[in-house]
Amino acid sequence: MASFRERVLGGEVLAGAWCNLGSSITVEMAALAGFDWLCIDQEHGPGETEQLLHQLQSIGSHPTAGIVRIAWNEIHLFKRALDLGAAGVMVPYVENGEEAQRAVTAMRYPPEGRRGIAGTPRAAGYGPGFENYRRRANRELATVVQVETGTALGNLEAIAAVEGVDVLFVGPLDLSANLGLASSFGNPVFDEAIRKVAQSARRRGKAAGILVPGPEGVDPVVDMGFTFIASGTDGGYVVKGMRENLDQLRRHQAGRKGEIDDGR
Repeated sequence: MASFRERVLGGEVLAGAWCNLGSSITVEMAALAGFDWLCIDQEHGPGETEQLLHQLQSIGSHPTAGIVRIAWNEIHLFKRALDLGAAGVMVPYVENGEEAQRAVTAMRYPPEGRRGIAGTPRAAGYGPGFENYRRRANRELATVVQVETGTALGNLEAIAAVEGVDVLFVGPLDLSANLGLASSFGNPVFDEAIRKVAQSARRRGKAAGILVPGPEGVDPVVDMGFTFIASGTDGGYVVKGMRENLDQLRRHQAGRKGEIDDGR
C-alpha cells in the first residue's frame, strides 16, 4: 500500500479539512466523515501540545493523515508534532530555498537531517516499533511549505527545487494581503499568482495545495492543477451551521410576532 506521501507526490487529488478549534472532537468527526487528510492548526488555532496529542489519537484508527501546521519554522516545533505521530508538517511563511531546506532538515533523522532521536515517542508505538518507524520516517513523512508572500512567489522555483519539499501550499488570506489585494479568489491578480504556484510544483514533481473557503471553490483550483486541497474549517462550518439555523428560527419569530401584533 502506498504511503500518504507517495499518494501526495503521485498526483492524486486528496481531500482535506482544516481543524483550527483545538478540538479532538471535530478532528474525530472529520476523520469519521472520510477526509484523506486533516490540517491540525497550531499556528492560529488555540491548541497546545496536550490538545495535539488528543487530536492525533482521535484519528489513529482511521485512514486519515494528520498534518500539523506548526507556528513557525523552528526545529523544536517539528520534533513535538512528529514524535506525537503527525503524518506530516505544514510550515508557514516559507519565502526562499534556504528556509525550505531548513524545514526538510528538521523533518528528517540524521544523517539526512537534524530531527532529534527519541526511542519511545507515540509515533513509534512508545518504543517497540521505533526501529521500524525510524527506517520509514524519512521517506514517508510529508513536508508541506506555505507560499504566503510576494517574496515566496519570486522564489517559487528555488523552493520547489528543494529535495524533500513535497507540497507548495498557498495560504490564500496571507498571500492576498501581502500582495495588497482586497480579495483573493476570483481576483485575476490573485488567480494568476496561485496558478504560478501550481505550475512550479508540477514542473518539479511536487504537489500544489491550497485552502478554499468551501465546496464551491474546489473545481476552479483543481482546474489550475491543485491536488492537495482543504475545503473549509471546522470553526467556519460550526458558525455557518449555527447562523443558518438561527436565521430560520428568526424568520419564524418574525412571522409569529406579526400574527400577535395583528391580534391573531
